[in-house]
Amino acid sequence: MAPSAGIHGDGPVNAPVKGPVDTPANIVDKNQIPPEIMQDSVLIHLYAAYSAIAKKMEQRTKCSQTRGFIMATLRGGVALNSNQIATRLSLDRTVVHRAIKTMLREGLLTEKKAPSGRGLLVQLSAKGNASREVMIKYRRALDAKIKDQLTAPEIVRLIQNLRAIADLNF
Repeated sequence: MAPSAGIHGDGPVNAPVKGPVDTPANIVDKNQIPPEIMQDSVLIHLYAAYSAIAKKMEQRTKCSQTRGFIMATLRGGVALNSNQIATRLSLDRTVVHRAIKTMLREGLLTEKKAPSGRGLLVQLSAKGNASREVMIKYRRALDAKIKDQLTAPEIVRLIQNLRAIADLNF
């Protein structure tokens, strides 16, 4: 694997830039979160990591999380209306509707009448499927980078820990 330029200076990309209290500096705006919370909160670190990954993926793929989720929902030729998509994704209907309108204008989706005659169904167009494939390739490349940085037991433990956190009753 060829070395790549660092994000902030000459360090490798996989070496996080440290900010106050050993928090990766490029993840969360420190002015909004008090240092004692950054130091003590596991949830803030989980959110920060998720946000950083999502932001980088959006920049690289030119596709928002909402649009990516919509494309994933419509994979395999599935045709749904905007309310069905919003319900499946647990997202606000207005946000989904706006994203769908934009995706239709960009040619990522096609629209057709529902068999009942009421409502319109959308599905991925050829361009939408191609865009989805680009995102999948990028995600797989990012997964490969993570696997290069962690050992197999570390990956297993990370996934176990994330599942345990997700399953917490609170």
